[in-house]
Order: sequence, then structure tokens, then C-alpha cells
Amino acid sequence: MSWIGGKKALRDEIIARFPLDYSRYIEVFGGGGWVLFHKAPERDFEVYNDFNPNLANLYRCVRDHPDELCDELRYMLNSRLDFDYVREMMHSKTDIPDIKRAAYFYQLIRYSYASGLDSFGAQPHSMWNNFPLIHNACERLQKVVIENKDFEKLIKQYDRPQSFFYCDPPYYNTEDYYEDVGFTRKDHERLANALCSIQGKFLLSYNDCPEIRELYSRPGIIIEGTTRLSNIAQRYEAGKQYAELLISNYDTTAKIKSHRQLSLFDLYDESQQILKERKIIWTSEANSHLTSPKP
Repeated sequence: MSWIGGKKALRDEIIARFPLDYSRYIEVFGGGGWVLFHKAPERDFEVYNDFNPNLANLYRCVRDHPDELCDELRYMLNSRLDFDYVREMMHSKTDIPDIKRAAYFYQLIRYSYASGLDSFGAQPHSMWNNFPLIHNACERLQKVVIENKDFEKLIKQYDRPQSFFYCDPPYYNTEDYYEDVGFTRKDHERLANALCSIQGKFLLSYNDCPEIRELYSRPGIIIEGTTRLSNIAQRYEAGKQYAELLISNYDTTAKIKSHRQLSLFDLYDESQQILKERKIIWTSEANSHLTSPKP
């Protein structure tokens, strides 16, 4: 499912940096779930969270009521008039049952321009093509806990030494792109303070800007720079890259190093390539700002 700020273009880089050992995986800002669905369903305890109540409700309905959800979606129209009606209903105080609300919200995502929810996309799309995806997602989500909590309360609730938090918050100065979230400068600071005091591990993706670099330049924190294709800019400038930061409180090469030690052959794979080319921007271990990979 497409979503504003979705991690389709960066998910391989993110998963390549997962820690070696953890038994709890918590997506704090779940969004479209690109990392969760790309991640192998191992034996770890998994949590999907999003503060947007419509997202949490949609995923609960996908997990628990896929057939009923598909029935609601079956005869929804790909039309501007119907889109405007559904959008008005979602913003009204009308009491809408959970499955119908999930169907309305999914319709807005699928038929809006760039999944922005606010304007009709005017693109051909058969909703029926999504039914197999919904049932596949239902199967993947069967053992996933779905939460709708403020990030600070969620982190406090699930923090353990074996917890691993992946965080993809609203990016700095792009907070207005997200409906029903209301992220502020104080929330960015609150997130940094919460993550930098946990028992477990965290990996955080952000847009590359001075404010975020300064906020996370703390003892025990590693800030890496990377780039991805800018999906929106592709329409005007092919190959346009968007600078991002990957921030962690652990050695993001530990998993790859372990795999190489266990192998009889020095196999070269995509994960090794990703981490070999990483650029360290800041780490307290060197007590300096670096502009090239560690040796």
C-alpha cells in the first residue's frame, strides 16, 4: 500500500542494518508497513503502531476481517463524486462501523493523488486487484500486535533489553503532510529523548537536515547518511536523489559481520554492498564529524 513517506525505496538499506539479536520488533510509526511486510516473519514478537486511528483500524480489519473488508470494497466506485462523498464522511462526526470506516479509508488511499487522501487521483485502478493483497496481508499480520498509541507511551510499554524499535516519524518540516497526526518540534525532541534513554536498540530514518543532526549528536549514537530516489521529483527530474539519515544506538554492521564469520566462503551480497558504502556523518566513538566510511 502506498503511503506518504513510505519506505519502499529504502527498505533494503534499513533491513540490512537490523541488529544481530532481538526478540521484540516494534514499528513505532507504522504507516504503510513497508519495512514490516519486507521483513522476514521470524519468531520475534512484532508490534505495528500508528497514531493515526484510521490506519490502526484498517490494519486490524485486514488482520481480523479480510472477507468483510473486501465485500465493502467490492462495489466502491473510482469516481470523483464518490471520492468526495467518502472524504466528507470520514471528516464528519458520523459514527461509522469499523469495517466500513476501514473500507472508506482504503478507498481514499487507493484513489487519491499520490496517496495524499485529499484530492482525487483520476487514475484507472480496479479495487478487485487488491483483494489478493489484502488476504496476503491478513496472513502476515496474524501474530502482529496492532497499536494506536502515542510513540512515547508505546516505547515505554515495550522497552526491554531485547527490544528493537524501528522509527520512521514524520520528517522535519514535512509534518503537515500527514492527517490526524499533529507532529511538532517538541515531538521531535520528545522522540529523541525517549529513544536515547531506552534499554533496547533503535534504528531511526529521517530527512537529512541540520536540526536532526544536532538533535541526535549524542554519546552512543551513530548517524549515517544515505540517499534514495525521490518519487515525486521523478516526474520533473529523472534520477533525483533525496538525502536521508539513518540513526542508531548500536553497530549496524554486526549482523553482516556475523554472517561472514559463519560462512566458509566470502560471499558478496547486496547487504554487504550496502553497508560497505555507508557514510558515517557522526559518531561519539570517534568524537568527530566524519565524511567518509569507517575503515
